[in-house]
Amino acid sequence: MTSQFPTTDLVAFRAVCAQRTRLLGIDLGTKTIGLALSDALRTVASPLKTLPRGHFAADLAALQLLIAEHAIGGIVVGLPLNLDGTVGPRAQSTKAFATNLARGTSLPIALWDERLSTAAVERAMLEGDLSRAKRAKRVDSLAATYILQGALDRMSRIK
Repeated sequence: MTSQFPTTDLVAFRAVCAQRTRLLGIDLGTKTIGLALSDALRTVASPLKTLPRGHFAADLAALQLLIAEHAIGGIVVGLPLNLDGTVGPRAQSTKAFATNLARGTSLPIALWDERLSTAAVERAMLEGDLSRAKRAKRVDSLAATYILQGALDRMSRIK
């Protein structure tokens, strides 16, 4: 199954995800990994936590524990494309992470365009008058939530 994953095709992704299972959203940063969870009906995404980035083996082990703990049926990884839609170094790094993650789990993985997700979350937190310290602590998991919610909304429109 993982040979076709990661994919940007949400139709294929949705078709192979076990029904009534949660999806895990990932916002991959250079120092942290923001995580979000969907509900089992895949209508709402919620922040889960932020993990510190380490070596890939440690990241994978932490993600595997969360996948088992929350009965995850698929993973949505934010793909940081350049504003013009091209693939830059960060997107290449994210694709490599997702490919390695696909080798470490049997779950389908979707790549979702995350352009400006962190900026949108930062703006919302500023409007909410959160302190800089609170914003720094929450931005990654909220960005993962924003990414996952975007994918959930798109999948809900697939017939």
